[in-house]
Amino acid sequence: MRFLALPVVILCAAGLAAQPRLVPLDAAGYRKLLAENKGQILLVDFWATWCEPCLKELPELVKLHKRLGGRFRLITVSADDPEQEADARKFLTKFGAPPPYYIKRSGDDDAFIRAVDPNWSGALPALFLYDRQGRRVRSFVGETEISVIEAAIRKLQ
Repeated sequence: MRFLALPVVILCAAGLAAQPRLVPLDAAGYRKLLAENKGQILLVDFWATWCEPCLKELPELVKLHKRLGGRFRLITVSADDPEQEADARKFLTKFGAPPPYYIKRSGDDDAFIRAVDPNWSGALPALFLYDRQGRRVRSFVGETEISVIEAAIRKLQ
């Protein structure tokens, strides 16, 4: 009987290892991420598992990403605390969000928020759309109709 338990433990451990981890992201890392994605239309989604509008919006963003055939890159950045990281990862994988996944880890939240957008209060959900030159062209803070986001993306194509 003990021998049957070993494969189950190995399979469970393999399943946990297969889940993408959330990459910690601070202000410097965010600027680097933007620089690395120049040449692409980029939509960065800041969200959290405790944010009800975020939980409704993120699956719609994933559907939009699939529907547009990857014409833009969708980046997700969780604003969850470390103890909620596993829940964030489960939510992202459940809805098929494209990896890699990021999680905000900054010693200074105000500096991080200013690095993203000096006019942003830090409210969620928050989306930031960048053109191929890496310029922020639109910000969507709060609940936003997916059709408005899609129109903004299509305008950049």
